[in-house]
Amino acid sequence: MTLDELSLVALYSAMAVYALAFMAFAIDLARRSATVERELEYRTSASLRVGVSLTALAALLHFAAAMLRGFAAHRVPWANMYEFAMTGTLLIVSVFLVVIWVSKVDLRFLGTFITGLVLLFLGVASVNFYVAVVPLPPALQSAWLVIHVFVATSATGFFALGFALSVLQLLQSRRETAGTGPRFLATLPDAERLENFAYRINIVGFILWTFTLMAGAIWAERAWGRYWGWDTKEVWTFIIWTLFAGYIHARATRGWRGTRASWLAIVGFSAVIFNFTVVNLFFKGLHAYSGLS
Repeated sequence: MTLDELSLVALYSAMAVYALAFMAFAIDLARRSATVERELEYRTSASLRVGVSLTALAALLHFAAAMLRGFAAHRVPWANMYEFAMTGTLLIVSVFLVVIWVSKVDLRFLGTFITGLVLLFLGVASVNFYVAVVPLPPALQSAWLVIHVFVATSATGFFALGFALSVLQLLQSRRETAGTGPRFLATLPDAERLENFAYRINIVGFILWTFTLMAGAIWAERAWGRYWGWDTKEVWTFIIWTLFAGYIHARATRGWRGTRASWLAIVGFSAVIFNFTVVNLFFKGLHAYSGLS
């Protein structure tokens, strides 16, 4: 088997383990609902610990898939949509695992949402975005490919975690005000704390995205002789930066907390996904590196 074929085997194996982790996390949410229904105190379930362990194992297989793809291509594995999706989802999981390890607050309840999101992205990427290994275009043959794209994918990982927390904040806020929503929400932090967590994580993502924007401008000057050229990808990168800058500013100075802040964070992450999918697939420009014909 070639290295690229081994990479695919490792990736499909990772997806299978992610699916098992997703089921373990889902069982934990079901147990939370049953605990609330019986008016019992919720205690950490074995399925939650199994879910985290399986996610870590899947991340190792995922990492092996990315490394094998890189060895097969003799470069970093993020030069087209398939590779970016593979590496980006790996960083989403990595951010999740690091945050639950270093955080003083137990955020393992996000496992269902993170593994589900990663499974969805990997499924679409492996079916619709896969391309064989090809040489890099001249503009990508630069050290900035390593710096610029890695930081962008890292920012996406933090934005994804902030997105999951924001969605849960909206659900929790509705439960607290209207008394409706999934029962497992009663075992999670309140809406205010969820929104605070999302804000802190999105700030890290915003800092990384700011560097992404600046590094992209420097790379553009090296590759094309100008820092800014109103290319579609450049415009959407700036739009995403503006959305999250507005989110941070509105929350810090205008008192936009709670559901309004969460909606802004969700819109910002939606713009990230739009930039990766629609802009790459349907807009032509100097950044058209999807690898798809």
